[in-house]
Amino acid sequence: MTRLDGRRSYDDPVHLQSAPELPAEAEVERLTPGGRRARLAAVAIVLALLLAGTVWGNDDSFPFGPFRMYSTRANPDTPVVSTRVVGLTATGEEVRLSGGEVGLRRAEFEGQLPRIGEDPSLLGLLADSYAERNPAAEELVEVQVVQRRIDLEDGQRTGDVTDRVLIEYQLEDGE
Repeated sequence: MTRLDGRRSYDDPVHLQSAPELPAEAEVERLTPGGRRARLAAVAIVLALLLAGTVWGNDDSFPFGPFRMYSTRANPDTPVVSTRVVGLTATGEEVRLSGGEVGLRRAEFEGQLPRIGEDPSLLGLLADSYAERNPAAEELVEVQVVQRRIDLEDGQRTGDVTDRVLIEYQLEDGE
């Protein structure tokens, strides 16, 4: 930076200061044999849990077990299964009830499948949410949870696709 008198800021003399007084070095404290054994035992337990989780664990044992979706690979001949929710109109037209249509993400919905299986009337809540977000849409008469199975061979689609209705709920008039 240049000052008004033409001098530059880095032209000023540098004033050296003496180093501050440093405290004397503290004496190192050593672990007692008992403390060392306790730490070694804790490390051995954590390593045993990690090993057991790696061999026999699943997603529920994280962080001592692996997330299977990241640590394994699927068999390329295993079918791909996709779950979706659809509403049916009186004319039989299918309406997707996922994501922005009802304000519920697919993973959130799939986590609730056991609960919905026990109480299919919960699907009526999705129909209500759809009706609120789409007031001009045709009225739904039924909501279904459909599972699509896409067969693969060597990781490529074979063309065989099957849909299976897992849960269905008939809506009452006015829902």
